Amino acid sequence: MESSLDELAQLCETAGAEVIARAIQKRSAPSPSLYIGKGKAQEVALLIEETGADLVAVDEELSPSQTRNLEEALGVTVIDRTALILDIFAKRARTKEGKLQVELAQLNYLMPRLIGHGKDLSRLAGGIGTRGPGETKLEVDRRVIRQRIRDLNREIEAIKKHRSMQRRARQKFPYPVIAMVGYTNAGKSTLLNALTDSSVFTEDKLFATLDPTTRKVVLQNNQMVLLTDTVGFIQKLPTHLVAAFRATLEEVQEADVILHVVDFSHPQMEEQIEAVHEILNDLEVTDKETIFVFNKTDRVEDDSILNRLKIDYPTSVAISAKEKRNLDALLELITSVLKKDWKTVTLNIPLYDSRSLALLYEKGHVIKVTSQEDSYRVEAQITDKWINKLEEYIVEKG
Repeated sequence: MESSLDELAQLCETAGAEVIARAIQKRSAPSPSLYIGKGKAQEVALLIEETGADLVAVDEELSPSQTRNLEEALGVTVIDRTALILDIFAKRARTKEGKLQVELAQLNYLMPRLIGHGKDLSRLAGGIGTRGPGETKLEVDRRVIRQRIRDLNREIEAIKKHRSMQRRARQKFPYPVIAMVGYTNAGKSTLLNALTDSSVFTEDKLFATLDPTTRKVVLQNNQMVLLTDTVGFIQKLPTHLVAAFRATLEEVQEADVILHVVDFSHPQMEEQIEAVHEILNDLEVTDKETIFVFNKTDRVEDDSILNRLKIDYPTSVAISAKEKRNLDALLELITSVLKKDWKTVTLNIPLYDSRSLALLYEKGHVIKVTSQEDSYRVEAQITDKWINKLEEYIVEKG
């Protein structure tokens, strides 16, 4: 509970708020009307008066009536965890695709909360929890908002088709695709920059980057792979966001290998791993080959924990993306995992087709080459994706 509140405080700070107090109540079940009990609501109201707070953030999703009742009881704006995360996403979204997806999630979240507010919607004119659609969209009737949701769904569907076309184009040059997933602020973008000498935006805050970024990486055996950074996950990730970002998260579904980046220094590391696993399970990608990358080892002094992790997570490596420590071991592990899909083949390549021979050297591992009268007899290891390009020359496949 305390760690969840710590994370809520981080979310508030990321959104631009200063956290000045917190309150906890133990109950067998939330109050249907206020979420917290009446006595606790009076206690929080006094706390607000003492501290001069002008916003209350609740660490769960509230019903529309609970939000209204709490605001009346406390006399300040009340937002729940979902509204806070949506606000951060609205602030961080930079591309057209990201903005569309966030707006769709916000409207789906706000739709049931429009009922019964009437002119009170003016309260949403500014501050945390109000970015995105804006006051003008919130004041129109529900019919217009439903139409906007339909329009956004159509635009996102068009983006989905465009992404599908991009993936088909990539298949003409069938490089393995590696998708990085992980809890927000685990260091995925920093790792992408370290491996590819890129300059993707990074910041020590939750959800620093939302938009997927793909870069080429050359492994130690000269194999080219595509590395894709995806949006960070979080516990209690709003279902509206998962649905809206499904087009983006399809990059994970299409990947050959998943790099699960973990903040090794975080005290709730195991809970964060489980939260990511739950979302991957929702995306139906838990059967993919996964490499666990335990990042931020520069912040931890006890190496014995790493030895225990190797038992629980055999396909794993410990690194520091910030200090570029142990990245060679990560690339070696990626290479060995990808080699599981390699096949040994024997080919007769005509002497005039130097391009196909060069392809074997570039994309695979050539074991032996023997010159014949009108061809090269080549024994090599290569993936099925590239074998299909050379099928006419295959003599034997292991």
